[in-house]
Amino acid sequence: MKQKHYKVLNTRTKKISFAHGLNFYKLFWIFLIGSFLGVLAETLWCLIVQHKFEIRWGLIYGPFNPIYGFGAVILTVCLSKISFLKDYWIFLICMIIGASFEYLCSLFQEIIFKTTSWDYSDVDYNFGGRTSILFAIFWGILGIVWLKIVYPRLSKIIEKIPSKIGRVLTWLLFIYMVINMAISALAVWRQSQRALGINSNSVISTFLDQNYTDDFLKVMYPNMIIIK
Repeated sequence: MKQKHYKVLNTRTKKISFAHGLNFYKLFWIFLIGSFLGVLAETLWCLIVQHKFEIRWGLIYGPFNPIYGFGAVILTVCLSKISFLKDYWIFLICMIIGASFEYLCSLFQEIIFKTTSWDYSDVDYNFGGRTSILFAIFWGILGIVWLKIVYPRLSKIIEKIPSKIGRVLTWLLFIYMVINMAISALAVWRQSQRALGINSNSVISTFLDQNYTDDFLKVMYPNMIIIK
């Protein structure tokens, strides 16, 4: 009886990780790591297929691409609801989610920033050049790999971070990413304005013109095209 009582007491007093389940902390780390892994995958793809090295960052400061980060979060949340399904259903659902997400990201970039970073018009069975059946299949495969292999291991690693350190580090990185994303978005927005011949009319615009020139952004985003 004493041994059983000790086990129950030990279970109750066991500390719960700051990133337990799918809370804000866990999802932020998924976003951050997904943003990095996406850049790594694109860089390797470029080296293997195109035999050249290109900067494939989505942000100006650091090897991160928020598109992959948000994609990882969406897949994690959605797959947590359907993990009981058979693999072929998960594959099909990930195809639809991934292709839809890629299409909407391309549309958002074109409408808001007047730019585009990818065009699949020369790929068979594409949808407005924003995504295609081939890349939808890639999303399906990615979803299976993420659910079965990557996420379970990644989740355990994140939850092993000491809670106090994890919370502080999460908020510091969160602030860094928000600022990084804001600066990167403003720099691209101002570049599209310059392309349209709109002169600087504020301190912010002048700052962006001086620090994030067209030549600089061409190096950072070699595949981005401004739509005039």
